[in-house]
Amino acid sequence: MKQDSTRNTSYTVDCEDYVHVVKFNPFDSGDSCSLIAYGGNNYVVVGTCRFQEEDAEVEGMQYKTLRTFHHGIRVDAIAWSPETRLDAIPPQIRFCTAASDRKLRLFTSDLQDKNEFKTFDGHSDYINDLVFAPNEGQEIASVSDDHTCRVWDLEGNEKAHFVLRSPGMSVCWHPEEAFKLMVAEKNGTIRFYDLITQQAILSLECEQTPLMSADWCLKNTLKIGAVAGSDWLIWDITRSSYPQDKRPVHVDRARLFRWSRVNENLFATTGYPGKTNTQLLVHHLGHPQPILTGTAAVGSGLTWHRTLPLCAVGGDHKIFFWVTEM
Repeated sequence: MKQDSTRNTSYTVDCEDYVHVVKFNPFDSGDSCSLIAYGGNNYVVVGTCRFQEEDAEVEGMQYKTLRTFHHGIRVDAIAWSPETRLDAIPPQIRFCTAASDRKLRLFTSDLQDKNEFKTFDGHSDYINDLVFAPNEGQEIASVSDDHTCRVWDLEGNEKAHFVLRSPGMSVCWHPEEAFKLMVAEKNGTIRFYDLITQQAILSLECEQTPLMSADWCLKNTLKIGAVAGSDWLIWDITRSSYPQDKRPVHVDRARLFRWSRVNENLFATTGYPGKTNTQLLVHHLGHPQPILTGTAAVGSGLTWHRTLPLCAVGGDHKIFFWVTEM
């Protein structure tokens, strides 16, 4: 494994607009291609990707746009539904967005004639993150600067409402822990809520602020990661409510943290968009230095491929992809 290697992007896809957010579908959609969605100033594009790392017949990567959804306002966050299927007849695409007007929008399409969307109202400030219930996909959780986490059904009815002590920055729902929700707050607290009793059951502390992003490791439910200030932090929730490991990584401030979906020791962080570019760092817990350093022109968003050690960042009229080692 190459240590601290600064790397040009492995692949890029050209886009018609600035990409504010990009998200691989984390669920199996029944197709050999990976679904990816990205959001611009007033639209969401859904496409498929296939990489030479998974298919010897592909040279580099193949990208194809399936559909462009008119959104009418800047897209700030995207969540995929596990009900999305490309192998169904007709296919079903379902995702939800958060936008700068404080509303959620649920899109459902068969990629032909049926294109529906519903708007969910309730948050009174900027929505920072959202996620579908990972197994059935019948509920959506969202967190906001309005100091709440809300859980909605697919009709937009509020099913649960948690009052936070500071802005909610990240919300995670783990397929192996379907009755728990993880909520990370800007003040450095990460709480787990029991969705049956609607009570907080566990909390973790960063001891530093601002916490900007946190993630629940898919491959190990006991591992939580976050970025706060300029550091990344990792917890083993059985050992302590304080991080077991932390490291300063981004000179100004760190912006996003995402675990790899294929290796519990692999994760990526991004720095704040600077005047010219954003730093992406890929870390491995067995290595003292980042194993990959990349830059993207004013990058935003960060997402990992479902089955490959490959991550993507949005940017100025482009999506950037980096392949790393396991």
